[in-house]
Amino acid sequence: MEKNISSATPSSSSKLLKFLIPSLFGLLLFIIPIPYGAIIPLQGLSPINIGIGFLAELIKISLGANLINIALAVIVSSAVLSVTSKVVHIKNEFLNSILNVSPFWLICRILGAVFICMSVFGFGPEVIQSEITGQTMLGLLPSLLAIFLVSGFLLPLVVDFGLMDLFGTVISKSMYKLFKVPGRSAVDAISSWLGDGTLGIMITNTQYKQGFYTAKEAAIISVCFSLVSLPFSTVIADQLGFMPLFVPFYGTVCVASLACALLMPRIYPLKGFKNTTFNDITHLKEELVPEGESVFKFGFNKALDRAQEAPSLKTILINGCKTVIDMYLGLLPLVMAWGTLALIVAEFTPFFNIVSLPIVYVLEFLKIPDATAAAPAVLVGFTDMFLPSIMVSGEGISQVTQFIVGCLSITQLIYLTETGAVILKSDIPLNLKDLFIIFLMRTAIALPIITILAKLILA
Repeated sequence: MEKNISSATPSSSSKLLKFLIPSLFGLLLFIIPIPYGAIIPLQGLSPINIGIGFLAELIKISLGANLINIALAVIVSSAVLSVTSKVVHIKNEFLNSILNVSPFWLICRILGAVFICMSVFGFGPEVIQSEITGQTMLGLLPSLLAIFLVSGFLLPLVVDFGLMDLFGTVISKSMYKLFKVPGRSAVDAISSWLGDGTLGIMITNTQYKQGFYTAKEAAIISVCFSLVSLPFSTVIADQLGFMPLFVPFYGTVCVASLACALLMPRIYPLKGFKNTTFNDITHLKEELVPEGESVFKFGFNKALDRAQEAPSLKTILINGCKTVIDMYLGLLPLVMAWGTLALIVAEFTPFFNIVSLPIVYVLEFLKIPDATAAAPAVLVGFTDMFLPSIMVSGEGISQVTQFIVGCLSITQLIYLTETGAVILKSDIPLNLKDLFIIFLMRTAIALPIITILAKLILA
């Protein structure tokens, strides 16, 4: 069932303020980068960040090592409470929906609890609690704890008060034509690009559940627009020694990512997704701008109407608590379990060396140096984005190959230790098989483009 959002009528000052104040905060928090690191002399702050990223960094700095203990308590509690829910009926409908899960998800939560206990307390098999498996995952959890906490409560500022309606209307025509998605998805992309890839997925999932995206649109946005953040991209560039060339390095990533975003919606598997809404709720399509009316004025009026329908502060706080509890109890154990298992496979088994043998011939065909050493790094990015750069950062690997692998690992976008787990936990209808196929398709599209640009830049 489809229903267009009606055009807005001229607004009163109260309607204007209800849109402007939350939306300005939304811009500052999710879109506009500010040099917080230069303004506030606090060690650990990024030089430039969006507000959400800044708040998350403040939490990490303030709580420090305590965040690991919090993650331990959350993941163990998730496993214990989920097991308890199988024998004790939980009357609260919300908690019951989170804790009373299927046997598969229950096993994942128990594994996550076992793995984090081994990693924190230093017991058990080395393959689980070593520096390159369990300890690596412990390093990721504080960032997730912080970003889920602040975004869970602050997401309504960009999705419920008209900001996305204004953005979406202004660029809707070009976004549909180029990428087969609504214009409001640009906000998802910007939040990911400047903040964190999981932010974009959380925004997309919220919009999908509210009826603004269809299943196909949500799938496209989550795997084409939930970009790796700019700050984290600098970490990859620095690891490989390309900070002096960061502009062409990241420019290469942008060109390859744009090519993927243009092609992926038009080919398998994304092309086959249906344009149905979440639970068949009303589809809130972006209206076409009436002939002769200003695009900005039309979008502005829609934004004012949207702000009038925004939830109350009490509702926002209640929903924020539910979102954070859901992400903490439901997602963090999966990140710990799947991430650790993926790193074990990557670091302690020959799996990626074996499955990457055909990739050697592809790299040799593209005349990429050190093809045998680089081939496993091309595929291992599906487990964790940082692993490929580590694998080719040693001496003896060609600079061209390091540049290609570094750019490719960022462009591949989907990795199980974070974004992949978030997508699978969300309501977006993508499964593990879909994600792996999309990972391979993005690799196939991006690799030739990155190779050509790398050879031109480093010639």
